[in-house]
Amino acid sequence: MMSRPTTAEEIRLLTKVSKLYYEEDMRQDEIVARLNLSRSKVSRLLQQARDEGIVRITVLEPTGIYADLETRLEKYYRLQEAVIVEAHQPESQAVVSREIGVAAASYLARTIQADDTIGISWGSTLNEMVENLEPMNLPNAQVVQIIGGIGRPEAEIHATDLCRRMSRRLGCNMALLPAPGIVDDQKTRSVFLADSHVHRTMSLFPSIRAVFVGIGAPTADSVMMRDGSILTQSEMEGLLASGAIGDIALRYFDAYGQPVVSDLDERVIGMEYSELSKVALKVGVAGGPRKATAILGALRGQLIDVLITDHVTAVHLLEAVPQSKMREH
Repeated sequence: MMSRPTTAEEIRLLTKVSKLYYEEDMRQDEIVARLNLSRSKVSRLLQQARDEGIVRITVLEPTGIYADLETRLEKYYRLQEAVIVEAHQPESQAVVSREIGVAAASYLARTIQADDTIGISWGSTLNEMVENLEPMNLPNAQVVQIIGGIGRPEAEIHATDLCRRMSRRLGCNMALLPAPGIVDDQKTRSVFLADSHVHRTMSLFPSIRAVFVGIGAPTADSVMMRDGSILTQSEMEGLLASGAIGDIALRYFDAYGQPVVSDLDERVIGMEYSELSKVALKVGVAGGPRKATAILGALRGQLIDVLITDHVTAVHLLEAVPQSKMREH
């Protein structure tokens, strides 16, 4: 441990070295030559100046950058990374989804590896991510559809369309899941699972390194209900009565991220809860009005490793952290 400066000369030297380095942009070897000091002495003085508070380094966040919010989310919810964008119209789900989608596209481009196997679910925000992907050339990579087609096939948010478009943007291979996302009963599901093409795609699930998923909220105005061909009103009411507050790829969970078991599980064709938990990198791409509760449940259950969201949602998520946990950090 370095001793505190006690004489005026020691303090003067600390200040002098600090000004030359931080304000005059001199390199350490230039300071060595100018002040006739050893390199190790200069390094020690610079460190001591910070320890003593003579030098204080502050990183100023530009407008629209939320590094502090990201760090707090990462700490409190044990995330590998949080990416937060500014919501210019926080009351508009469409606008917020577009802004989050742009950020998710940049994150994917930054993190994808040449021989990656990437999974994708479905949804409006993921559609914006795919739409904003810059063309790449990754012939050894592969995109896998992790849930069957949900809703009308002509919809842009349809899982099959997303997977196909994403593979084109990345210049990579794709594995489609040629089956509905939800079928009428378990017997019908068994028939689809026996299909060789369905089986081949689902056999790739264990090899997926990263999966990009939306986080749904079971509300009357959600895509699930507005589409009219996914869930019935009674099915949604049953899920809500069982404590469901959100879903990832139609696997519903409660306020603490625990699975909500229902007969729906036996009718969904896609990645199961247990399979999702084994994926090394789970990227949640979600935000906007009325999504905070669902995202909070996913965070509490550690269902995702990376969260890409908007700053208004991020504030709501931090407000849910108990004060005792806040004080720990």
